Formats: sequence, structure tokens, C-alpha cells
Amino acid sequence: MSHDPTVNAGDIARLAGVGRAAVSNWRRRHDDFPDPIGGTANQPLFSLRQVESWLRRYGKSYQVSLGDRVWQRLKAAGDLRLGELVARAGALLTSAAEPPAGGSVESDPPRGEDVGLDPELAELLLELAAQQGALGAYEFLCERYLEAHSRQLSVTREDVAGLMVRLVRADGAADTTILDPACGVGTLLLAPARANPAPAGGLGRVLGQELSETSAAIAASRLRLRGVEAEVVAGDAMRHDAFAGEKADAVVCDPPFNERAWGYEELTGDPRWEYGLPPRGEPELAWVQHCLTHVRPRGLVAVLMPPAAASRKAGRRIRANLLRAGALRAVVALPGSDLWLLRRPAAGERPPSEVLILDATGDLAVVEPAWQAYLEDRSDQSVRIIDLLADEVDMTPARHQRRDDVGKAYAEARDRFLAAAAPPPDLQVLEQPLDRPVTTLGDLIKEGLVTTSQAPPKMAADGGDVPVLTSDDVLHGSAPSGSTTMQQGLVAIHPGDVVASYSSVRVMADGGAMLGPHLTLYRVDARRLDPDFLAGFLRAAGGRVTTGSSRFDVRRTRLPRLSLKEQKAYGEAFRQLAVLEDAIRETSTLGQTLIRLGLDGLADGHLHPQS
Repeated sequence: MSHDPTVNAGDIARLAGVGRAAVSNWRRRHDDFPDPIGGTANQPLFSLRQVESWLRRYGKSYQVSLGDRVWQRLKAAGDLRLGELVARAGALLTSAAEPPAGGSVESDPPRGEDVGLDPELAELLLELAAQQGALGAYEFLCERYLEAHSRQLSVTREDVAGLMVRLVRADGAADTTILDPACGVGTLLLAPARANPAPAGGLGRVLGQELSETSAAIAASRLRLRGVEAEVVAGDAMRHDAFAGEKADAVVCDPPFNERAWGYEELTGDPRWEYGLPPRGEPELAWVQHCLTHVRPRGLVAVLMPPAAASRKAGRRIRANLLRAGALRAVVALPGSDLWLLRRPAAGERPPSEVLILDATGDLAVVEPAWQAYLEDRSDQSVRIIDLLADEVDMTPARHQRRDDVGKAYAEARDRFLAAAAPPPDLQVLEQPLDRPVTTLGDLIKEGLVTTSQAPPKMAADGGDVPVLTSDDVLHGSAPSGSTTMQQGLVAIHPGDVVASYSSVRVMADGGAMLGPHLTLYRVDARRLDPDFLAGFLRAAGGRVTTGSSRFDVRRTRLPRLSLKEQKAYGEAFRQLAVLEDAIRETSTLGQTLIRLGLDGLADGHLHPQS
């Protein structure tokens, strides 16, 4: 790879610890700022080496981590080859992490030429692996790759992936075979290994097939670096099933939705269509039956489906056949999709009389207890199959929510809605704005009134026993929802700390959690600066940034120079506004629930207008 590594304006801002506006100013004010060497007029690309030289020349601090250097060299080849190079990097790191064949102690290190990488990049990759471990190095690259191609690559949410695997592997047996016939970059197959970081993640055989050769190679490397011996094959599972005749103990799948060119014409007489030929416009029902053919009798299947698949007329006959045979056992509404749980019937087995239909859009934690209750024949959220067959075989979870507690739920939602209200602060209206001496956050930092911290680079917040505050937690005012493992550089949050994301600011009432990725922590000297005062002006400054063309430079936030007593008065007003914002958010959610329950209750007779 002979290309010079490139960076865009956002990369430069991140490396130099400034906002994008600062980079734009540098380009305007300094004639010797490096000219673009690629990209477009709106998204120019600059030589990383030239930018580094310019930053050094002007004495501007910057930090280019080893991981960033590796990533920029990979990006230099262009978007069309990026996935291919990430896959080759996985092959190199996998070779470096695996013990030499035959148990030999000494072995030549893997070479970049062996996997199609230039020697300089290979050397950087191996150096990164020595620094972060081969697994850590590759997950860093995969994370960057998925971020760069988020519109082209569909990746299953990790909490949903973990849920799906737990549901189909309830016994947790280590010798089971699990298959994903549309495995992408391996998210579903990685879920057991993430839950159990011991060697091999407690897995038996792991099988995967993926249409994209690049994604298949990436998935294979991610699994092998975790000690999981997986067989991942590239190819079209519908037209060229790599595991024909294979019977797994469990199958998980997040298939492509609404893919019309799935092979309807070629596969009309395929023996997989045991429950009916999938209509041309219902490719997801083809994936359901494909998965069922690959699971042993009494084995479980978890498939993500578009919500419309539960009610579309075209798929009614197949849904009915799946129910009659006892194959379809549950339809669970999740955020953005439905989860279908299926069980391959054994010969002579009596099919169940009910199916679990559950709405878990608000809380994934309800799924496993509800599924266990259904398996133990004590569910209160199941629907009689005979009733579904007599109707339109509409299995939309919202349609089948429990009706016997609508009145109670409405009363509770109404009380919570009324209790959630919060008064706005009583503010004096002035004819003319006050003329006060001002300072900036940057000056407060220089004076020692504020110190800033950020999470370690590439910190993961998706597994471990250490609680982590995430950007979503800051936005919604919720308790820490992330988790990580203990590691060097973690930033502990203390009561009174101001935590800011790109879109929200929050003063922490409690400590005990660690600062998550993409957040900045501001710790004030409480003897001279009120945290609510600082947080309020940070929020006000962020709210005035209306253009999406540049990122706000937070250090330029202007604050009035006031006594601590005056600061506290402002801080209390800002705090009341923050409480009001949280209350409005909560009442909006509760209001939608209240309206839905009221409509349902009035329509089905559980509620009645007051006389």
C-alpha cells in the first residue's frame, strides 16, 4: 500500500482535541495549512504526515494513537477496498495469536505478504496487537469499519443478539452446535463468547454462512481470536446452502429484510418449503423455513423478522401451517423488529394449543421470564392457536396485549402522568440584558477551577461487571446502563461532576460508575464554582449551535464571572429547567401510553366515561 494515510477535518479535530470549527479557522487563516490531496470539496482529505508536521510547526498539541495510525493506513486504500483489508488484517492477527503448528516454541512471525498486506502496515498491526492484544486490536479495527459503513452493513444490536442466543441455548450446554445462515460479521455467533469470555466461550461447534466474502472472513477472524473454532463459509445460503443436511442444536438468524431477489423462481420446488412456498414478497418466511430445516427435532430457532410479517395476508397460509404443526412458539415485539421463536416438532409430538405473543418494546428483560413461563405451561400472555386460525392469523403483539388489566394500567398511567409534572423556575424579566464581565471554559480550565477527563481510547461498554454511564444515559437522565471490565485509565464519576455528550449535559447526583465513551467529564472546584451553573451555560451554548457543518468548540463557552452565591442562584434555576425537561420527556412517553390505554379500554368495554 503506497498511498499516504489521509484524514478528514473531523479526524484532525479529534487528534488535536479541538472542534471542527477550529480546523476550518486554521485553513482560512494559515496559508501554509496543508492542501487537500483527495476527497471532495465538501469532504476534503489531507495527508496525515503533512497535518502532523503543520501541528508540530505551530506548537499545537495532538495525539495520534497507534490504533489511529493503523486505521488511517487502512483507509488510505479507499472505501472500496477497506473491508477487504480489514479482513486481511484479521487473517494476520489470527496467525499471530495462534500457537505454532506442532507445538514448536520458536516460529517465524507472520508476514504481511502472506495475507496481501504491505510490510509497513503489517508491522504496525503486529505492534498494535502487542500493545492491546490481538483480539483488542482487531475489535478496534472492526468497530471503526462498522462505523464507517453503518449505512451499508446491518448489525444486530448486541443486547438483542445476547437475548436470542440465551433463548435458544437455555441449558447452556458446552457441546451444542449453533448455526447462523446469515451471519454478517458474526454478531450473533459472538454472543455466547462475549457472555463467557473463557476459552471458546463455552461453545461446541459454530457454523456460519454469509453472502459477502469480506464479512464472512471478518466473522471467522473475530471468532477464532476468541478461541472459538468456527466454520464460516461465504455464499448464498438460499441458492447454495453450505450446510445442506446439517442439523444444529440451535439456529439464530437476522436475515436481510425485504430482499425480493432471494431466488423465488429457482427455488419453487425446494424441499425446504415444508410449510408452504414463500410468496415472492415474503423472503423472511423462506429464511424461517430454511432455519427449521437445519435444526434437530425439538431444537430451537430464533429469527428476527419485520413486524409486518406477523400480519401480511400473503404469508397467512404459512403462519397457519407453522402454528398447526407446533413449529411457531412465540412472536415477541422488539424495538424495530419482531423476534420469532420456533421449535422443530418431533415425530408424533402433540402440538401446543397456545402460542406466546409478547410486546417487549419497552423492556427486553421481560422476554426470558415470559418464555420460561410459557415453556412451563403457566403463561398468562399466550393466545389460543385456534382463535388465531379462525381469524386472520394476525400475530401482531400489540393486537394481543392483555385486556383484563387495562383499567388498572390506565389508572396507574394517569396517576404517574399527573405526578410527573414539574413547575418552571420563576425568572425575573429584564428590559435590558445585564452587562457582566465574562470568562470562558478554557480560561476556567487554565485557572484550575475545572478539570476535564475522558474515557480510555476504544473503551468498550458492552460487557463486564463495572457499571458505565453511556451517552444515552446522559440524554435520558437514566441510571448507568453500560458495563465494562476493570482496566487502566477508567474515569470514576463523583457526585457533582458535570458530564457532557454531544447533545446533552448532566450534573451527576451519584457516583460509583465509570465514564463511558464519547463523554467528557468536567470536575469543578466546588469552593469557587457551582456545577449546576457550569452545566447550565454549557447546555445554553450547545443549544445555540444550529449548523451541522462544524462541531462546537466547547472551550469557548462564555460564562459570567460571578460570586459563588450568585452562581448558586443561577445554578438552581438551571437545575429546575433540567428537571422540567426530564418531566416533559417523561410525560410525553406516559401521555402516549395513557392515550393508547384509554382508546383500548373504551373500545373493548373495560373503561367507561364518568357520569
